[in-house]
Amino acid sequence: MRDCYLGIDIGSISTKAAIIDADYRILSSCYIETNGNPIEAVKKAIKMVSIPENYVLRGIGTTGSARKLIGLLLNANIVKNEITAHAIGTLTFHPEVKTILEIGGQDSKVILIRNGMISDYAMNTLCAAGTGAFLSSQAKRLGIDVKEFGNIALESDNPVNIAARCTVFAESDLVHKAQVGYPKKDIVAGLCKSVVLNYLNNVCKGKRIEGPIIFQGGVSKNKGVVKYFEEELKQKILVDENGHLMGAIGVAILSSKAENKEYYDLNIENISFKTIGNECKGCTNRCELLRIYRNEELLDTWGSKCGKY
Repeated sequence: MRDCYLGIDIGSISTKAAIIDADYRILSSCYIETNGNPIEAVKKAIKMVSIPENYVLRGIGTTGSARKLIGLLLNANIVKNEITAHAIGTLTFHPEVKTILEIGGQDSKVILIRNGMISDYAMNTLCAAGTGAFLSSQAKRLGIDVKEFGNIALESDNPVNIAARCTVFAESDLVHKAQVGYPKKDIVAGLCKSVVLNYLNNVCKGKRIEGPIIFQGGVSKNKGVVKYFEEELKQKILVDENGHLMGAIGVAILSSKAENKEYYDLNIENISFKTIGNECKGCTNRCELLRIYRNEELLDTWGSKCGKY
């Protein structure tokens, strides 16, 4: 029997899962929407991935915004932040990379690599302008499948200027441009370009972007955004075919390197997970507590400031 490892990247918009072998080859993977329920999304993802014959699962790693919750529920042998997971996954397959651009559904980040190590990073989580969620909402407004956004943008030679520093201003600007008669392809191209400018002016502000550069996250599948990154940075941008899974792949690799390996069973369909929140009135702190249960067994309590729980 050969060992394999599961990595799960649980974001606010999407949940990614990848099973790799000891040589870091992807055996199975999936990319689904979280839909505001990370527990149910992970259950669905686990049903969609499969462990091949003659393999046993020896580790589970979690990353993403819900990494601690899912890590606790699955008894993961490693829980890591997205910066580390993306860097490890990327450097495993692209050791020459110096800059990682990543735009996800709800946030975006830049990771600078020097001498094979993380030297600096920055994240933007305050505004959805310039993220996958922003593009999805504008695609819906324009009546376009967001998967076609990139191809439509490539048809334009004259992208309109969209004020994308704020989601509200961007939507107002988009509506105005559409009402005065700008071609839809130019508006789409303008949106793609505005995502790039917003990212470079905010997330990358003050950062030294050096090549080789790799672009990851769900938005990396948008050819229009890739085109305008190359125009603005005046460099070739590498897009890995598994770039949208890199966080899951990276944390699976970290799981394989952890010392506390176990034998895992992915049959969790009939396991009941629930969280109950309440306010503790034991002192003036009034801590907001979150109690986490598996099959009615209390696993942990989060949020206590005084250490009572």
